[in-house]
Amino acid sequence: MTDEIKTIHDFDFNLICEYFSGLERQGPGSPEATLKALSFISGLNGESLIADIGCGTGGLTITLAKNAPGHITGIDLFPSFIDLFNFNAKKVNLESRMKGVVASMDKLPFKEEELDLIWSEGAIYNIGFEKGMNEWHKFLKKGGFIAVSEASWFTEKRPEEINRFWESAYPEIDTIANKVEKMQKAGYIPVATFILPENCWIENFYKPQVLVQENFLKKYAGNETAEEFVANERYEAGLYYKYKEFYGYVFYIGRKI
Repeated sequence: MTDEIKTIHDFDFNLICEYFSGLERQGPGSPEATLKALSFISGLNGESLIADIGCGTGGLTITLAKNAPGHITGIDLFPSFIDLFNFNAKKVNLESRMKGVVASMDKLPFKEEELDLIWSEGAIYNIGFEKGMNEWHKFLKKGGFIAVSEASWFTEKRPEEINRFWESAYPEIDTIANKVEKMQKAGYIPVATFILPENCWIENFYKPQVLVQENFLKKYAGNETAEEFVANERYEAGLYYKYKEFYGYVFYIGRKI
């Protein structure tokens, strides 16, 4: 890699979408982590309205739908992700309870105080943790819950290489304590936080990308942009293996006051 740090935001949306469409998960996580976060949510029933913001192709949304009552609206900016989301919902006979909609997370198609639960795994960074916590607050009923997973520092200090990468990729990355403080200031009672285990990154996100990368490079042989994108993803994975004790995803669960 050169001294210039590139992040996923530097690449074409269509290229990103095609690459991640080949993966069951578009970010680190696991059914076990989803269910653990769900265990802190109370008060849901068959009439509850849930939004999964940044739902991707619906892998984790299916886990939600199978284990929580209510109706789920999946929100994603990529039409092809939503097409796959609705196809996958139909494949497991959950189309009556989960529906994907193309929309931006900063222009959500909900009424104020309409939702019982807002869910977002690994996606709130697109709008920013603090902004998302504040702007999404109005869509929740009083006593409603928010549950998001977010890149966070585990330590106050870390090696320069990983610090530089994340400060470029996501300047709002912060310590767990500071994230909880921002959640509280946005009008939520912090209910729980927990660190996603390493398998959520290695087994469920980085290892499945290996075959996708091989096929992607074959399809786009000689395409410098595609090759640079794959190199970038491999570099990011290498950083995780090298520095995983310093950062990772943390689930933050809060209840609207």
